[in-house]
Amino acid sequence: MAILQCENLCFAYDGSTVLEGVNFSLKAGSYLCIVGENGSGKSTLMKGLLGLKAPDGGHITFGEGLKSTEIGYLPQQTQLQRDFPASVWEVVLSGCLNSLGRRLFYSAEDKKRAAYNMERMGIEELRDRSYQELSGGQQQRVLLARALCATKKMLLLDEPVTGLDPIATGEMYNLIKLVNLCDNITVIMVSHDIHAAARYATHILHLGQKQLFFGTAAEYRESDLARRFLGGNRL
Repeated sequence: MAILQCENLCFAYDGSTVLEGVNFSLKAGSYLCIVGENGSGKSTLMKGLLGLKAPDGGHITFGEGLKSTEIGYLPQQTQLQRDFPASVWEVVLSGCLNSLGRRLFYSAEDKKRAAYNMERMGIEELRDRSYQELSGGQQQRVLLARALCATKKMLLLDEPVTGLDPIATGEMYNLIKLVNLCDNITVIMVSHDIHAAARYATHILHLGQKQLFFGTAAEYRESDLARRFLGGNRL
């Protein structure tokens, strides 16, 4: 059974269609990269998957018992968010907010999960540091740990390496792939880095205000679309 199925999706703003004809399904443990030029509909589709924008046509169906509130999300950061005055521990633990229900306080299990994800991201020693004092790469590790506190099944990542130096970029890609492989967590990532997308992902969804391609990364590498998108350069 698919963990995610999108059927004939269509999105519009103020009566103008911005994305249409989106049809694909993913099995649990897949790693999907969504690529396309600016204005292609990538962010709109992300909002739809997060339940922030209802499709104007078609359906989004989650399987494997997944609820939209159980999706871990790592958004693009604004400068205001980079300067958020909280400790690393507070930021990571906030990923458990959706699991609180009617509880007013985090449980021992919530705190254990936060500590575990900090250890996995290699940021235990940053626990009491102010988030705003961290480097860009460290902040992204904190946000990935936070997103992992919110889910055991699916991560949505919006340009997670934007602004990072090459070393931090490579480390971030490796951490995401490790989570995907070791935990069988389905990863859906918006990316402008098509070379990295084709290297790390299992599947590629290429948008251009409609679905231009969906298939495996291997199939995408051999497609004319990939060649045109990269200016004639083979992956």
